[in-house]
Amino acid sequence: MTKGRLEAFSDGVIAIIITIMVLELKIPHGSEFSSLEPLLFVFLSYILSFVYLGIYWNNHHHMLHTVKEVSGGMLWANLHLLFWLSLIPFTTGWMGENHFTPMPVALYGVVLLMAAIAYFILQNQIIKKQGKNSLLKKAVGNDIKGKISPVLYVISIPAAFINTWISEALYVTVALIWLIPDKRIERTLEKTDDQL
Repeated sequence: MTKGRLEAFSDGVIAIIITIMVLELKIPHGSEFSSLEPLLFVFLSYILSFVYLGIYWNNHHHMLHTVKEVSGGMLWANLHLLFWLSLIPFTTGWMGENHFTPMPVALYGVVLLMAAIAYFILQNQIIKKQGKNSLLKKAVGNDIKGKISPVLYVISIPAAFINTWISEALYVTVALIWLIPDKRIERTLEKTDDQL
C-alpha cells in the first residue's frame, strides 16, 4: 500500500468520526435561546472531542510526511489508532448526555489514553521502518508531549470518581499542550531538504 492510500483512508475515517459526532447534536424544540440550555454539556463535550480529533488528524498528517514506505506493522498500528479514535463519538455522547458524571468521564479518559498509546505504537512502527537514521526519531526527540499526555490521562481516569471537573481540566490541559502547533517534524524535514 502506498503512503497516499494510508493517508486517504485515515483522513476519510477521521472525517466520518467527526460527522458522526455532529449528527449526535440534536436540534432543540423551541426557537428561544433558552432552548439551547439543555444541550450545553453535549455541546461542550463535542467541542473538546472535535479539538482532539483535529489534533490527531494534524499530527498524523505531519507524521506521515516522514514516511517513504509503508510496512504491514504500520498498517495495523494505524488501524489500531483509528479503532480508538472511532470510539470518541460514543464516549463524547455518553459524557455529554449525562452531564459529565463520573463513569462516562472516566471512560472518555480511557479512550483518550488508548488513542495516545496507539499513536505512540504507530510512531514507533514508522521509526522502526525508517531505521537508525529515522527522520521521525530526529523530529520527536525525547517526545516530552507524548510522555506527559498518557500520565495526565492515567491521573484523570480515577480523578473522575473524586471530581469530574478535575478530569475535564486535565483533558483540556492535554488538548492545549497539543493545540500549540508542533513544528518539530516540519523543521526536521526542512533541514533534510536543505542538506540535499
